[in-house]
Amino acid sequence: MAIEEKIAELRNKREVARLGGGEKRIEAQHAKGKLTARERIELLVDPDSFEEFDMFVEHRCVDFGMAEKTKAPGDGVVTGCGTINSRMVYLFAQDFTVTGGSLSKTHSEKICKVMDMAMKMGAPMIGINDSGGARVQEGVDALAGFAEIFLRNVKASGVIPQISAIMGPCAGGAVYSPAITDFIFMNRETSYMFVTGPKVVKTVLNEDVTTEELGGAMMHVSKSGVAHFVSDNEEETILLIKKLMGYLPSNNMETPPYEAPTDTIDRYCEELNSIIPENPNKPYDMMDVICSIVDDNEFLETNRNFAQNIMVGFARMNGHSVGIIANQPKVLAGVLDINASVKAARFIRFCDAFNIPLVVLEDVPGFLPGTNQEHNGIIRHGAKLLYAFAEATVPKVTVILRKAYGGAYCVMNSSSMGADIVYAWPTAEIAVMGPKGAVEIVFNREVENAENPEAVALEKEKEYVEKFANPYVAAKKGYIDDVIEPAFTRFRIIRSLEMLATKRVSNPPKKHGNIPL
Repeated sequence: MAIEEKIAELRNKREVARLGGGEKRIEAQHAKGKLTARERIELLVDPDSFEEFDMFVEHRCVDFGMAEKTKAPGDGVVTGCGTINSRMVYLFAQDFTVTGGSLSKTHSEKICKVMDMAMKMGAPMIGINDSGGARVQEGVDALAGFAEIFLRNVKASGVIPQISAIMGPCAGGAVYSPAITDFIFMNRETSYMFVTGPKVVKTVLNEDVTTEELGGAMMHVSKSGVAHFVSDNEEETILLIKKLMGYLPSNNMETPPYEAPTDTIDRYCEELNSIIPENPNKPYDMMDVICSIVDDNEFLETNRNFAQNIMVGFARMNGHSVGIIANQPKVLAGVLDINASVKAARFIRFCDAFNIPLVVLEDVPGFLPGTNQEHNGIIRHGAKLLYAFAEATVPKVTVILRKAYGGAYCVMNSSSMGADIVYAWPTAEIAVMGPKGAVEIVFNREVENAENPEAVALEKEKEYVEKFANPYVAAKKGYIDDVIEPAFTRFRIIRSLEMLATKRVSNPPKKHGNIPL
């Protein structure tokens, strides 16, 4: 065969491989409002930067008539590397047009190969999931393939950022790979995740449930907390992934990318001087505070729809990435509950793993009381938040805006818990509990024995407020580094982060701690 014929043969094989399951299945994919694997990659990476691996790999299964079936090159997954804003990433995109994107042994081997390469090169790993699950015809081989991917997910955790985009079905064992990754993106209309589908639920429990109710995007971003971002379409999902990548380093040995700021360091945030209501029980929107102090008012909130009483997300301050954790007074008064504690703890541990400083904005009345919380383990789950803050060695700056009561004050990155700098606004209230509860305990007998119990109670509450509804008692004892004017919050945080940039501390040597999971 002449060289021209061999080159023609190569070009033909590449064209066949790029078509995946063929034109009809590509049309069917588009009809569902979904892009193909290669179209997704093309949108995600910089133009002409994608280098594909293992384009001609085929499955090796011979059971159940698989040997006689036409073997599609690539075996249902496109793998390779490319750049996003000129930074290297490794990725895979499952191809639903080939046997429903089902995972075979060779399919898993391709994914494992790029995961190994991402670890070796210290580059982020992005997985685009669109699969019917394990390939039934391959039995235990397919299951072993899943397990090998899970193992690599765990090994890579905290070493390189791992991002999952659910662009279609993700069911059964397949869900556990995204679950280990750092951030999960879903689409409202086309993606879903569940361990067992509606048919199995009906058979086993006689429960009627739709695919959307069981494992749709809105369920996972609002109820289960499994997914971090939701979007209306695939293009929007890919833009969100690119935006998130801009805040993250490539691996745990690097610092996050720096962007020259267009915002001034000493911008005076006058609106913050009047944002706290005079009535201590009146809510305000913490988002207004965050947007006021960060560069260009830009805040990328994660888990926006889940546990809304606490906010977490990324921003820049003077061009540097920071992770923000903030109580949200307008939702459950910013109280800490099970979901809020777990949500914040996981975010803190991610930031600590990847050298992203933490900024805490605190206005917390305590932990949510009640049998539901206690029976479901608020002690154990609340301890996760405490553990995450105490374990974190990155720069940690806390600003107490208003309430900082009881154990929740301690847990929200207090100085005694290892915060590097703690500021307080003049409106800060730092105490074991609120005035009413304190009077009921401290002055209980005095109030009960008084001729006018209500008047005495009000008088004692006023006395308690005068003593503790200000930050100066804590400042006198050195628990607060400074009481600051709210309008200067941005400037003071940036100055603190600059001072802390050379911070070098490490936890005691150990295999790993035992976080109360």
